[in-house]
Amino acid sequence: MSGRVLLIDDDPSMVEMLQNRLTRRGFTVTPLTDPNAALPLLMEQPFDVVLTDLNMQGLSGTELCERVVANLPELPVVVVTAFGSMETAVAAIRAGAYDFITKPVDMEALALTLARAVQHHHLKGEVVRLKKVVTESQRLGGLLGSSPPMRKVYDLLGRVADSDATVLINGESGTGKELVARALHEKSRRGSGPFVAVNCAAMPEALLESELFGHAKGAFTDAKAARSGLFVQANGGTLFLDEVGEMPLGLQPKLLRALQERVMRPVGGDHEVSFDVRLVAATNRDLEGMVEENRFREDLYYRLNVVQMELPPLRSRGGDILLLAQHFIEHFAARAGKRVTGLNETVAERLMSYSWPGNVRELRNCIERAVAVTVTERLTVEDLPEKIRAYRASHVVVASGDPSELTTLEEVERRYILRVMEEVKGNKSLAAQILGLDRKTLYRKLDRIKGSGE
Repeated sequence: MSGRVLLIDDDPSMVEMLQNRLTRRGFTVTPLTDPNAALPLLMEQPFDVVLTDLNMQGLSGTELCERVVANLPELPVVVVTAFGSMETAVAAIRAGAYDFITKPVDMEALALTLARAVQHHHLKGEVVRLKKVVTESQRLGGLLGSSPPMRKVYDLLGRVADSDATVLINGESGTGKELVARALHEKSRRGSGPFVAVNCAAMPEALLESELFGHAKGAFTDAKAARSGLFVQANGGTLFLDEVGEMPLGLQPKLLRALQERVMRPVGGDHEVSFDVRLVAATNRDLEGMVEENRFREDLYYRLNVVQMELPPLRSRGGDILLLAQHFIEHFAARAGKRVTGLNETVAERLMSYSWPGNVRELRNCIERAVAVTVTERLTVEDLPEKIRAYRASHVVVASGDPSELTTLEEVERRYILRVMEEVKGNKSLAAQILGLDRKTLYRKLDRIKGSGE
């Protein structure tokens, strides 16, 4: 493994010899004959390993090692000492040196030691990076995960949180859309203001209108007093519209005008009321497809979709599954007062192979159930729900060993399209992207499939 080496020795001939031989072995070597200049250089430039002689004028290798360890504890130091000076070598190890090499120097042994030190440095850096990612994610409203898809979410969240731009969060059910909305709010300059959430699918049109915009006294039979709506209640903060794809068409023009003008009129009211909110909306529906099918207003879609944030399904988040599982184990074990510390390897394999159609919500319920029934300190396969214990990934069968079972290309395409549509929960935009089709072509193929009996 190549790496960046800071080579320190007050003997110029030794420095030149080691630099030439290490360079030929793929290392990038920066030579230095003044040990007192080493630490300032290390603080300015990145290195993977320090290689220093022990016996030098002005500053010994042991003293240099102590300074490096105190200021850059993740940077390994390899020391070179005269043969037989084991006491000096032991002193260097106690001072924090990663390893030592004796003179005369065996170049193959030195190259191997430096390669190990470089790898050690890289691994320590990765551990620090992952811990930082997890720590940052825990600050963002309880979001957990260090997978590449989640790092993209954190990056976009950090860039738009302090803006007032409307955010549309897309993602399958159970992926944590409300957690992201809360994280956006908490990280923004509106974080000290109210966070108000409403599920647009949970109530009929008239009630949802009254909830959002409020109503005047006497506006309808049970309106015995005036009531401020959620836009006013969220003033100075964030209003979160969950399941916005379920908003009735009749209510969409009023929502659009409110977002454009920053004023709204309560149901039955005579006067408009101004408000100051940041709107975040979320959906598991294909809003673009709904626009094309005239089931969602195009102008409202573009007003909501100023910044689009895609939440990845759990099945695409790799090791995050086990990270979340461990988090839920600790949470539910503490709540139940049980000593459950983790899971065994077979459970990990089952969790990683399952497709998690219900995403993080389903994983949370699975672990809650497992912690409740387990009688061991580490979860076993028997603690998992039956459908996860017995799960086997399904595949589209293209062919078999029996020629009579071979099928047409059209049938293979039909099965694959249906399989993709099943995996993306009917999201036609995502399915078209996965299949490499434009949306109109996918719609035409789906119409043909439906016409054939599907």
